[in-house]
Amino acid sequence: MQTFPCAKINLGLNVVSRRADGYHDIETVFYPLPVTDVLEVTDMSHAPHANTPCNLRVTGTSELCAEQDNLVVKAYNLLAQYHPLPHIQVHLHKSIPSQAGMGGGSSDAAYMIRLLNSQFSLGLSTGEMCEYAARLGADCAFFIMSDSTCPQPVYATGIGEQLHPFTDRWDTLDGKWLVLVKPDVAVSTKEAYSGIVPCKPAMNCRDALMMPIETWRNNLTNDFEVSIFKKLPLLADVKQWLYSNGAIYAAMSGSGSTIFGIFSDRPYFATASKFGGYLNVIHLNANQ
Repeated sequence: MQTFPCAKINLGLNVVSRRADGYHDIETVFYPLPVTDVLEVTDMSHAPHANTPCNLRVTGTSELCAEQDNLVVKAYNLLAQYHPLPHIQVHLHKSIPSQAGMGGGSSDAAYMIRLLNSQFSLGLSTGEMCEYAARLGADCAFFIMSDSTCPQPVYATGIGEQLHPFTDRWDTLDGKWLVLVKPDVAVSTKEAYSGIVPCKPAMNCRDALMMPIETWRNNLTNDFEVSIFKKLPLLADVKQWLYSNGAIYAAMSGSGSTIFGIFSDRPYFATASKFGGYLNVIHLNANQ
C-alpha cells in the first residue's frame, strides 16, 4: 500500500512562553502543501524475515539517519507496542527537503500511522492516531488531519500539538502562487530555539490571517527570523529577493531554512537558481 505524506508551511509562528518542562508554548498556523514524499509498505509476513520487523529503504536524499532513528520506524515501533503488526518492508522516497521547516519527517511519521491503521485494520480513530502522532513530534498530529488536495489551515497552540481547525472555510490563498526557496543551508530545531526570547505578539497569527493579505507583512511574524537571520543572513537575502520580485508576503517557515513567498500572479524569475538548493513554484487551489 502506498501513501503520499505532504509538506506544510507555517503562516506565522510566535514563541509565547517557556514551559516548566523545558519546551516552549507556541502560536502558529499550519497550512498543508501539495508537495509530497512517497511512502510504501509491503507486508512481509509470508516472506523470510529481515533482521528487524520494520525494514526501511530511503531514496531521493543523501541525508540519511540511522534506521531506528527515522520517524517512520519509530511510528511502526510505537504502534507495535499496542497492536499486532506483521514484519514489513518500507520504501520512503523523499521529495520534501530536510531541516526545511516544511514538516517532512513529521508528515512521514503521521502518514505511516495512517497507513498502518488502514492496511492492517487496526481500527484506530482519528483522535487515537493523533495521540500516537503527538508522542513522536509536536507537529505530527497535524498531519493525521491534513489533506493537501483540499488545503485548510489549522491553528496550533501548546507545543504545536493542540489543534484548532478554522470553523469557517478560509480561502485567502486560493488561486495564489507560492514560491518555496531553501538554500543549501540547514537549521536544526535546537539551534532555532536557542536564540528565542519568548513573548506575546502584537497580533495573534490567526487574527492576522483574517485581515487582508496586504496587511500580513506588518502583522504576521515568525519569531525565529530575528536570531536565525543574524546567523544565516542568506535567508534574509532570500526573503528580500522574494519581496523585490513582487511577493505580497514572504516569511521563514517554521524553524527551518525554507523561505516562502506568496504572489498574486505566477512569478517568472530571471535567475531561478540565484540561491541554489531547492526552489518550487506552486499554484494554490483548494479545488485541485
